[in-house]
Amino acid sequence: MSLSASDIARIASLARLQLAPDESERMLSQINGFFDLVERMRSVDTAGVEPLAHPVAALEDITLRLRDDVVSEPDNREANQKSAPAVEAGLFLVPKVIE
Repeated sequence: MSLSASDIARIASLARLQLAPDESERMLSQINGFFDLVERMRSVDTAGVEPLAHPVAALEDITLRLRDDVVSEPDNREANQKSAPAVEAGLFLVPKVIE
């Protein structure tokens, strides 16, 4: 997949960007370079290769250092909601903004 100059102009228009001609050419080459890299990566045969949980796992056996999942902070919900104009069942009440 490769983009054309008209594609870059359309993308710039949608993003509300004003690109100078040299900037547009530079963007075109950078984006097409990215697509070329993606196509090269897609062409690699990865059948039978198991995904890694961590990129370093390919080089050495690693063990994730996970801490215990324990509550370490007190429940301050009521104190935090005292300054709210409206609260119900522990939830902040706000005006409806979408019809």
